[in-house]
Amino acid sequence: MSEARRWPVISALGVVQILTWGSSFYLPAVLAGPVADSTGWPLAWVVGGLSLGLLVAAFASPHVGAAIHRHGGRPVLALAALLLAAGLTTLALAPALPVYLAGWLLLGLGMGCGLYDPAFATLGRLYGAAARPAITSLTLWGGFASTVCWPLSAFLVAHAGWRGACLAYAGLHLAVTLPLVLRLIPKAPALPAAAHHQAGAGPLTTPERRAFLLFAGVLVLGGAIMALVSVHLITLLQARGVALASAVTYGALIGPAQVGARIVEMSFKGRHHPLWTLTAAFALVALGVALLAFGLPGVGLWLVLYGGGNGIYSIARGTVPLALFGSVRYPLVVGRLARPGLIAQALAPPAGAVVLTHAGPDALWWLLLALALANLGLVGALWRTR
Repeated sequence: MSEARRWPVISALGVVQILTWGSSFYLPAVLAGPVADSTGWPLAWVVGGLSLGLLVAAFASPHVGAAIHRHGGRPVLALAALLLAAGLTTLALAPALPVYLAGWLLLGLGMGCGLYDPAFATLGRLYGAAARPAITSLTLWGGFASTVCWPLSAFLVAHAGWRGACLAYAGLHLAVTLPLVLRLIPKAPALPAAAHHQAGAGPLTTPERRAFLLFAGVLVLGGAIMALVSVHLITLLQARGVALASAVTYGALIGPAQVGARIVEMSFKGRHHPLWTLTAAFALVALGVALLAFGLPGVGLWLVLYGGGNGIYSIARGTVPLALFGSVRYPLVVGRLARPGLIAQALAPPAGAVVLTHAGPDALWWLLLALALANLGLVGALWRTR
């Protein structure tokens, strides 16, 4: 398929990603306070709904990958839109905390069917070994999720309350996401019978199994770092004497840095192996975290380094498995790999809160640095399996 014919598909998936991330993963950042204030539910439980949803997404992800392998991404992404709409409606109508948490169970299934990994698997199923440029382009769209949806969420809360905001997002999934998927995401080509048998039943070879475990470790540590920074950055900066307004401003630099780094990666047009992208990603993350941990002047610049690394890490998540395991088994492998990373994202923030409470902010900075350096070691080991 020509690049001109791919752009409507990538653009449709890009809009889907913005609304999916914005109405799930990024939702509590704006809505958690209003939900707790208006209901009296404990803030920890309100925010914990996201961790619950991520755990559900983690356990669903291998089944999602298998479904995309068999049927293509269009029916799975359509199901994601319906599940997200149902979950958001449940949140909006929740009369009690257990019902609210049940809404997050539905949202977790929607995230498992609709976030980056299923979208990457969809592109791999459609374009095979030539999917790398499409995956890279899609992450550029996804980088705008918080930029678009945080202000939108704040506007909706201000004018319709948090319940109205949830209903509005549910409506957007039914009116925008679902039609985009059904009209612009093509049906996946049929797999040859032999390829289907090999991908579904053939075990990984010993080198492939080693590469799989190493990359799963990279996703665990990478997901933990991302979740810890996303949740605790403002607290960590304030503990270093940075005023709240300045801490928020510094934190806002991460999003543009992610997008900028993805544009730079796109400019190389896939001329290098994806493992170079992965190496650069965690070299930048480790450097940024190290400079922050040592408390050196230049917080904004160090966060730009971290944000740039995190931005191209999203690309490597999708392109490294394609290079290492091939296109036929790609949806299956991506589905299996998604589980450990999602579990890490779910459990890391409460673990970080324990470290903050009992050991202090400096200990959490050093923990982040240790995780980043350990991940560089895993990436080095992954090179040796290439």
